[in-house]
Amino acid sequence: MLYQESWRRRFPPCRITQRRHLLGHYRAASLEEGLAPSHLLGHTGEVIPESHFPAWPHAPTHLLSEAGTYIVTAATYRKLHHFRGAERLRFLHDEILQLAADFAWQLEAWAVFSNHYHFVGHSPDAEDGAKSLSDMLGELHERTAKWLNALCGVPGQSVWHNFWDTRLTFQRSYLARLSYVHQNPVKHGLVRVANQYPWCSAAWFERSARPAQVRTIYAMRIDQVRVSDDYDVAPEW
Repeated sequence: MLYQESWRRRFPPCRITQRRHLLGHYRAASLEEGLAPSHLLGHTGEVIPESHFPAWPHAPTHLLSEAGTYIVTAATYRKLHHFRGAERLRFLHDEILQLAADFAWQLEAWAVFSNHYHFVGHSPDAEDGAKSLSDMLGELHERTAKWLNALCGVPGQSVWHNFWDTRLTFQRSYLARLSYVHQNPVKHGLVRVANQYPWCSAAWFERSARPAQVRTIYAMRIDQVRVSDDYDVAPEW
């Protein structure tokens, strides 16, 4: 097998089954099409100050971690668009980055949408990687659900459903999934070039990585990548 794939419910890693999803073909717009990077622009063109964003992670390494490298997807209950719009997306995006830092997870790619998110990251501990992931996502989902329910005035509303994690064990599979997550806003039809979407890692990646690294990652084929990603996202961001 190219990778080990598991499915866990929201908190404890109890029942594990195989899940696979073959995506349709798509092609991300090239960075060479003349569209200027606009990661500091909102959906309506307003400038988002760079100081708004939380501390970005380290420069990307693009190497598999001995402690464990995972791609993770989590979805809202019934795929509802609980995080529609800039305010909610910003909160979820920032909480993901902050909690990853708090739990010493090293994120390499991420993409956040109205009803789901993906990230690729390195576990801090080889023996405890899966438990660390469950603990981190449990806290993330609890905090973001409480914030959202307070905002909406609906205490106790179910916000999150499940998360899926895949441990990546081959370098090529890892690089393809990095590209997939960086380019995910294009796949969902939100932008033509991924770095225009502020709630993903593409702009950070292009700033932080060497040009040769960017070319290598973006050259990876992603139309055959198997990721749980059967979601229609809200267009407001």
